[in-house]
Amino acid sequence: MPFIERPAGRLFYQFDGPVDRPVVMLSNSLGTDHGLWDPQVPELAKRYRVLRYDNRGHGRSDEPTGPLTIADLGGDVVTLLDALGLERVTFMGLSIGGMIGMWLGANAAPRIERLVLCNTSAYLGNPDLWNQRIAAVRQGGLKSILPSVIERWFTPGFRASNPQAIEKTSRMMLATKPSGYIALCEAIRDMDQRASIGAIRAPTLVICGSQDVATTPTNAKAIVDAVAGARLVTLEAAHISNVEQANRFTAAVTEFLGR
Repeated sequence: MPFIERPAGRLFYQFDGPVDRPVVMLSNSLGTDHGLWDPQVPELAKRYRVLRYDNRGHGRSDEPTGPLTIADLGGDVVTLLDALGLERVTFMGLSIGGMIGMWLGANAAPRIERLVLCNTSAYLGNPDLWNQRIAAVRQGGLKSILPSVIERWFTPGFRASNPQAIEKTSRMMLATKPSGYIALCEAIRDMDQRASIGAIRAPTLVICGSQDVATTPTNAKAIVDAVAGARLVTLEAAHISNVEQANRFTAAVTEFLGR
């Protein structure tokens, strides 16, 4: 099983696609693992070397050893790239994955060829909301917040007509280590990248969901306004738009990548 070993704990990664093609690296949301990208991998792997990984405390990666920041999670990506001998990649992240992508674009620019920032925000504020969620997980585990999270992640129509997708996403969340979920909640709570993302120079695509109440279209527009030349695509979806609108999401990404 592919891991990189380091004092802060192992990170799981997985490659798909031809070894001689440009690398597209995928970073998933809070409470999910690399399997979140299953709808996109078959198409992307036809033309790219696809690299997926699990954030600390998620999927197969080890639990965090203490509090985390978005910079720590961005540093994990740089460490993984170094360990795999990859100088430069296209980076696509959803939700906290997009927050990590913004940090990379602003702070590790030589490593990033293009950015795809999906259902994300440079700042969310409202620390009380995150503190309440953290307290709920500490008291009742991830199962205690699962129904409300799924309600925010997918529109009612999608939830009703796609029970298998909801079940798969729910399994990923329930398999997440509570310590990892809490640490990433804290990282989101304490993040403010509004000033720094103006430094991003990589070509950037921003994808948002028209019905996303977690990271709203207004949040997406703020990123587009701050990042020179950024493009915006809006899909009829809630927060996990790569699952709810898988085909349109993948088409938007492949058109942007243009190879």
